[in-house]
Amino acid sequence: MRYTYDMRVGFSHSDINHTMTIPAIIDAYQDCSCFHSEDLGVGFFYLEPQDLVWIINYWEVEFLEMPKYPDKLTVGTFPYEFKGFIGHRNFFLLDEDGQYVSKANSVWVLMDWKNMRPAKVPDKVKGAYDLEEKLDMTYSPRKIKLPDASTTEVEITNPEPLTIQNHHLDANGHVNNGQYIKIAFGYLPGQPDAERLRVEYRAQAHLGDIIFPVVYKTADAYTVELKNSEGQVYTILELSLRKRTE
Repeated sequence: MRYTYDMRVGFSHSDINHTMTIPAIIDAYQDCSCFHSEDLGVGFFYLEPQDLVWIINYWEVEFLEMPKYPDKLTVGTFPYEFKGFIGHRNFFLLDEDGQYVSKANSVWVLMDWKNMRPAKVPDKVKGAYDLEEKLDMTYSPRKIKLPDASTTEVEITNPEPLTIQNHHLDANGHVNNGQYIKIAFGYLPGQPDAERLRVEYRAQAHLGDIIFPVVYKTADAYTVELKNSEGQVYTILELSLRKRTE
């Protein structure tokens, strides 16, 4: 069964053009999955005493039409597969007419927080959800390839590094997945007209860590790599630009 809640695009969700920002869409999706799990009794407060936590590994989000302030939206989600310690979950945004304006796929790993290793999804957790057929959308590989820096078609910049502050952290004590996206967007020129977002998470950043960004620009995409001083990659974000029609 699909889980949904209603929202409106607030002033705080939108950019200078009154368009809902991509980080705000990700936040709405993340909230939806949390509400879903809590309402089923298998959310954060059920998992925490067992030292279990869901960690996102991958996002792929399609933008069919960007919502505007103060549009009314329905945010929805459902899982479509559990396998071992991995869960797959779709998300969607519907406009007032019930039409899709965004679809998303996500891959999550259940972690044993005390021992920092993957944990098999308990039967009670799996049994709480009704699995649905996955959405009709693109399902790209989870690994994101960086643009070939040796070609003249790639423009590369190295903006100023950023130190992780308390406001970047969530209740798990590490940088929230949506914060990586906000950090990456801070190095882009406003909000580019995008048709797809892919985000691959590789390592966790904590309070005081310093993130060193590398931004790659090509004719049809921006790619942002966030890593530490030793080159370990935290997150790679790929934003595919919408193709213009003459």
